[in-house]
Amino acid sequence: MRQLAPWIFLTTLLALGPLEAREFYSYALVQEDGSLLIKGHIFHLDGIYIPPSDQQCRAFENPIRCAPRAVLALDFKVKGFVRCIEQSENEDGSLNAVCYSGASRFSEGEDLGAYLIEQGWAVALPDAPYDYHVLERIARHQNRGIWGFMVDEQSPRRLRPPSWRSHLP
Repeated sequence: MRQLAPWIFLTTLLALGPLEAREFYSYALVQEDGSLLIKGHIFHLDGIYIPPSDQQCRAFENPIRCAPRAVLALDFKVKGFVRCIEQSENEDGSLNAVCYSGASRFSEGEDLGAYLIEQGWAVALPDAPYDYHVLERIARHQNRGIWGFMVDEQSPRRLRPPSWRSHLP
């Protein structure tokens, strides 16, 4: 009987199937680092890195908001409710998620990570979906965002997350 116990346990786990990722759907606030605050949870957009840039201010809005350009672009896109699908949890308790804006019954909405990459305000991480890497190459080719003229002083070292910096010259 003891020899059957591990097999019964394994069979039960396989029968349950993969665990469902948690979904969050609520009003989102864009934080200064480009993360989203939803229902008391901090979400980082999965698969992207937002390079640091100088502050820019949107004086046409009241109250005036000053933040890095990527944060302002994300804030512009996130109007109302956002749906996030958890991918993983970080050591600090924040969550990595794929988040969508503008969802309806007929559309899952626009992927916010893909939007930032497409606009040239973020780069795809090595383990990001293939689509993100394609969008990054297109943004580079079209000189969008950080790939366009250098408003801020950018170097290849600043365009990659800190964990990559040790591998760069």
